[in-house]
Amino acid sequence: MPAQALPSTTAPRPQVRPTPEGWVQPMGPDGRPMLRFASPRVKQPPQHFADLSLEERQAKVSELGLPGFRAKQLSKHYFEHYTADAERMTDLPKDGRSELVGELFPTLLTEVKRLSTDRGDTIKFLWRLFDGALVESVLMRYPGRITLCVSSQAGCGMNCPFCATGQAGLTRNLSTAEIVDQVVQANRVIAAGELGGGRGTDGPTRVGNIVFMGMGEPLANYKRVMAAVHRMVDPAPAGLGMSARNITVSTVGLVPAIRKLTDESLPVTFALSLHAPDDELRDELIPVNTRWKVDEALDAAREYFEKTGRRVSIEYALIKDMNDHAWRAQLLADKLNARGRGWVHVNPIPLNPTPGSIWTSSEREVEQQFVETLLANGIPTTLRDTRGKEIDGACGQLAAAE
Repeated sequence: MPAQALPSTTAPRPQVRPTPEGWVQPMGPDGRPMLRFASPRVKQPPQHFADLSLEERQAKVSELGLPGFRAKQLSKHYFEHYTADAERMTDLPKDGRSELVGELFPTLLTEVKRLSTDRGDTIKFLWRLFDGALVESVLMRYPGRITLCVSSQAGCGMNCPFCATGQAGLTRNLSTAEIVDQVVQANRVIAAGELGGGRGTDGPTRVGNIVFMGMGEPLANYKRVMAAVHRMVDPAPAGLGMSARNITVSTVGLVPAIRKLTDESLPVTFALSLHAPDDELRDELIPVNTRWKVDEALDAAREYFEKTGRRVSIEYALIKDMNDHAWRAQLLADKLNARGRGWVHVNPIPLNPTPGSIWTSSEREVEQQFVETLLANGIPTTLRDTRGKEIDGACGQLAAAE
């Protein structure tokens, strides 16, 4: 028998429905929130060196009249020294160097604004893309590691009413290189000593962890996201030489794409943004649930664990009086335990506020009861306090506003 939810010491709390506030949620002719899985047919950025595999780079430089080994030299400059500055590539022939670098490394991200916390250990970047679209990424130093939250789309088409990014709608998918360049530029900032919180020379000197939890639904830009992951894990100098286990790919529940990810044989960490264990609420809170229900998403997540051996993360934003009831914690525990033990870890996250919304995070004692209910049922659970709230850089807050 599953463990029982801890008794509440307060009167029954109300059920708040997730009605959008401060914006008009786009609705389809069927009366349901509109979803956009495909990017609009708009012009993509010019091809960049990071869009290509090492073999494709060798072919490209040969096409430009240079020996193939120049591709490895260029890779070393970009992926190890984090530079696309022709003046620093002194091992290349001076004649034609600027033209070559300009051809292979077109500007993808231009920094518009940078916000940091008082200690400087969290930086939010606002980037302008070649077509004027805006995206954000968030760089965070923790004890012993540096994490970058990257964006995979400009805007988002999932239309979740509690997320500032979703309120903007989908502008377009990012290219592979636009995703990778967020990491390279972050590494450049770290190398220049511009990320605070370091302890002398003992701390990490580059991004070691990636979370695809910035702007956009990563699995709706599947091909380019997977190519970017390969650039991240390819050994230097072909790529950034990162560990796939330190890369987290999240989704709101695109079940067919979860199954594709399962078959990739890439041991990334998989995170399912669930936010409600019952279809009635999740249909409204996460509109994609009208396509693939809670049980379908959890089944696909369990299959990911079975094939890869990688424990799945369940992300759950705790919203006051909306999805934080103890009975929902119990229902979540029952559904996870019905699929076995040891395959999942739950991360409840206090809701991060967004402009114009009256929704707020749960009361501290309610959060604690939610967590203790899961723990009492044998579900590994960690209450996560996300970084960057004061600079609108936390989960659900990225809106790319100038």
